[in-house]
Amino acid sequence: MEERTDRRCFLARGILGACGFGLAASLEEQILLAAMEEGKAKPAETENVPPPPDKPLTDIPPGSLPCGKIAGISLSRLIIGGNLIGGWAHSRDLIYVSRLFREYNTEAKVFQTLDLAMACGINTIQLDPACWGVISKYNRHRNPKIQTIVCVPLEEDRKKMKEIIQRQVDMGATMIYSHGGVTDNHFMHGGSTEPLAQMVDLIHEQKLPAGVGSHSLQIPMACERDKIPVDFYMKTLHTDRYWSATPKEHRKEYDWLMPNANDHNANNDAMWCNNPEETAEFMEKVEKPWLAFKVLAAGAIHPNVGFSYAFRNGADFIVVGMFDFQVEADVRIAIEAIQKAANRKRPWRA
Repeated sequence: MEERTDRRCFLARGILGACGFGLAASLEEQILLAAMEEGKAKPAETENVPPPPDKPLTDIPPGSLPCGKIAGISLSRLIIGGNLIGGWAHSRDLIYVSRLFREYNTEAKVFQTLDLAMACGINTIQLDPACWGVISKYNRHRNPKIQTIVCVPLEEDRKKMKEIIQRQVDMGATMIYSHGGVTDNHFMHGGSTEPLAQMVDLIHEQKLPAGVGSHSLQIPMACERDKIPVDFYMKTLHTDRYWSATPKEHRKEYDWLMPNANDHNANNDAMWCNNPEETAEFMEKVEKPWLAFKVLAAGAIHPNVGFSYAFRNGADFIVVGMFDFQVEADVRIAIEAIQKAANRKRPWRA
């Protein structure tokens, strides 16, 4: 892999190993979390900028993709995920996929993807801090800018947590939430909601919406129980009806944090919502907006199925990684899925 990836792997082993997470996380999660701990975006090497499109990129009429509001901020109900740009892929046991993503998503290709997404009505991207370089450059040279929902690691030390949040604010974050894997790990090791409450408080000091991310349903349940004043939840949701899903009798809480096992019945980087029915049932009673991610189980579920399932079961927004050649089709599918979910049980909370 490239030198920067090797360096992040090294940082992951050092930083995350110290907090007991290094052995539990997959390689992809370790790289991601180490990049977040670095805390600074890689500066742009050049200001050569791909030109803006000189002709319409889509025939999808403006305004076709519905939006919802969180704390007064209007977000498209389909949000583009940042993993494909950063090169972090849940690729089961295919070791070349992350490198392939990074080779494909050159700076020019990212600009093309975002230009198309914006033209189709997607106005927001979810990202980790390591992706700020190209996103910052895009926003310096495009108007309107794409909004950003940025994940941050939890830190019990208030000063450090404040510094982490301040860096994202300085970079231009629109909304900030706790990284799902880190939040899960905190609870897996018996952590309380206190660091989450502190994080939310510090984000609110910056006058930004604050969210909590997780794969485990236990986290939003704990936040609701302890009345943490979050503005939104970032929680996984996907059906378990796909070939590589972990058999129900072998699912364990937080097994998505574990390294791939020799047991083929175990979770081998293939499932992130072990209890979709229970998740939908609990979230039906939650009045905070819900952004569902991993709705396609990292590419194992077709958007026709995954989008409809997420919206029908209560998600207010879905976060989906998309290559440029998928954007337009995904937007059309999302528009139809939202229309079909009009009479769903959970009210739209945004």
